[in-house]
Amino acid sequence: MHTVGHAVAAPLAPAAGASIARARVAIAGATGYAGQELLRLLARHPAVTIAAAMSSGTGAPGRRLPSLARIWNGEIEPLGVERLARDTDVVFLALPDSAAAELAPRLVDAGVRVVDLSGAFRLREAGERARWYPDTQALPTGAVYGLTELNRSAIVDARLVANPGCYPTAALLALAPIVEAGRLARSSDIVVDAKSGISGAGKTPSERTHFSECHGSVSAYGVFDHRHAAEIEQGVGGPVTFVPHLVPLDRGILATMYVRFERDVTADIVADTFERTYAGAPFVRLVGTSLPEIKHVAHTNFCDIGWRVDTSGRAVLVSVIDNLIKGAAGQAVQNMNVMLGLDERTGLL
Repeated sequence: MHTVGHAVAAPLAPAAGASIARARVAIAGATGYAGQELLRLLARHPAVTIAAAMSSGTGAPGRRLPSLARIWNGEIEPLGVERLARDTDVVFLALPDSAAAELAPRLVDAGVRVVDLSGAFRLREAGERARWYPDTQALPTGAVYGLTELNRSAIVDARLVANPGCYPTAALLALAPIVEAGRLARSSDIVVDAKSGISGAGKTPSERTHFSECHGSVSAYGVFDHRHAAEIEQGVGGPVTFVPHLVPLDRGILATMYVRFERDVTADIVADTFERTYAGAPFVRLVGTSLPEIKHVAHTNFCDIGWRVDTSGRAVLVSVIDNLIKGAAGQAVQNMNVMLGLDERTGLL
C-alpha cells in the first residue's frame, strides 16, 4: 500500500483506455450514514448504474429509504457476496471493519474493484494493523491508500482503495504537504485538535451519541487511544498528538493543527507549498489567513485549508470537511472516478 505525502497532485486528464461506460456499481452497507450518502451521489452519477444496494447483513429484503425517494427508488437487498462478485465492476464497502476484512479479498480475487470505507486496509504496518484492525490478515494485492489528492497516480490502477478515515483526511490534507516540503522545525511536535459532528460515530446508537448526552456539550475522547492517530502518523511519518472531540452537530469536522516551522518559513511560503501541491486538485480550496469554517463545506466534497504563522515560527493550520462526504462517501466516489479514468469531479459538482 502506498503512503501519502509523496505525490504532487497530477492534472485531471483521465488514464488512457481506462474508462468504463456505465460501470456497474454496488454498495454493501447502504443503510448507514455513509452508505446512504453513496446512494445519493451514485444515483445522479452520469457514468454508473447502481446494480445493487445491500444492507450489512442478511435482513429482510425490500426495505426502502424515504430520504432518497425520487432520487433512488430501488430497494435494499440482503448482503449477497455471490451477486456482488458476479454482477458488478466496482463495489463500495460501507461495512464494519471485520466484515470488510473478510469480504474485500474475496471480491478482489473475483476481479471486482473495491472501494472500502472501513478502516480494515488503511494501515500498512502489520503490527499497527494487528492492534487496531485485528480481523485484517493481510493487504490484498493492489491495495492503495485512497487520499485522492496525494495518491492519485497509484489509485488509477488500484484493485482495492482503502478510503481514508474522516479525521485523517482533514488532518493529512493540511499536514502532508508541509511535512513533505520539510517546513517543520526539527524539534516541532505535531498536535491535531479535531472536532467532529455526531454522525462521525456511525449510525449505531450509544450512550455517547444520545441526544441528551451530547446536546449543549463538547467532549474529548479517545486520547492516546484512537485508531485514527495511527493513520495520521503513517501519513506524516512520525508521532502525532491527536485529540478528537465530539460536538453537537450532525456533520462536519474542523481540525486545528499546531506545529512549529523553521524561523524563515513565512505565511507566503506556506501558501506556495500548498499551491504547488494542490494546483490540480479541484476539491481543495486554500483560504489562507481567513480560516475556514465547517458551514463552508457542509454537504460538499471540498476540503478548505487556512493557516496563520507568527514571527517565532509558531503555526496553526485549520482544515474543514464534511465527514460524510469528503470524509467518506464523496471521497469514495472521487476515488472511483480516478479508478475508471473519469474526471474526478464527475457526479460531485
